[in-house]
Amino acid sequence: MSEASSLTNHFLIALPTLRDPNFFRTVTYICEHTAEGTMGIIVNRPSALELTDILQHMDIAETPDTPADMRIFIGGPVQEDRGFLLHSPAKRWDSTLLIEDDLAVTTSQDLVRAIARNEGPEEILFALGYAGWGPGQLEQELQQDAWIFGAASKEILFHTPIEARWEAAATLAGVDVNLISNIGGHA
Repeated sequence: MSEASSLTNHFLIALPTLRDPNFFRTVTYICEHTAEGTMGIIVNRPSALELTDILQHMDIAETPDTPADMRIFIGGPVQEDRGFLLHSPAKRWDSTLLIEDDLAVTTSQDLVRAIARNEGPEEILFALGYAGWGPGQLEQELQQDAWIFGAASKEILFHTPIEARWEAAATLAGVDVNLISNIGGHA
């Protein structure tokens, strides 16, 4: 797969006709898209958990500086018990995949410990689990009109209200999802 055809650093936006409960009306940030498969994190599905729940589970002590309002997202149906932290700036932690010069995803505890001390990156999205597709699987789903894709935006990732991200990502891709029928079918 050429770099030009890669969907890395793009949003994958579920069309209203996609009824899979794991992806209904989701925006997935694509962290890696290669011939071997695709890995992304859903960025608009908050869980009931908060950072304090995660810290407690990991036996990481809170400090007076621990961010009290950090939401935890459901990043996808794969490895739901594992944390994936999408962040900017893209400082390298123990287990970091650099996506762009200023954006990375990290899966290591050293970043979680830094967040507990309020020493983490300025912009961060903490998700449990990820969305994954095998070789060619996402391309096939794109041909079936289950998704649209477009350039990603850090503004949408980190600053747009969660409930507005799906429509905002679609608008950025040039699509008004309110004009798309919820009824699927083929002529």
